[in-house]
Amino acid sequence: MQLTAPATRRTGIRDTDGMAVASFILGLLGLLVLNLFLGPIAIVLASVALWRGTERPGRAYLGLGLGIADLLVLAAFMEFDSTISWSF
Repeated sequence: MQLTAPATRRTGIRDTDGMAVASFILGLLGLLVLNLFLGPIAIVLASVALWRGTERPGRAYLGLGLGIADLLVLAAFMEFDSTISWSF
């Protein structure tokens, strides 16, 4: 007995589009705060969205690039400050 309707192809695409947008937003936000956590999350979400075939690959690639930039910014500030956190 099945209680829920089977997922359609459109539902799967909408999920991957949401992941692409989320990776972009988290990557952008990660440049300002919590880049140690938001950067890797943005990278994973963008990778999964691209692997599943999102209809918004541009946003997924932006999220991937911003996630990597988050980690590079963190590494630069860690080298400059010699700490794992940074502040203005």
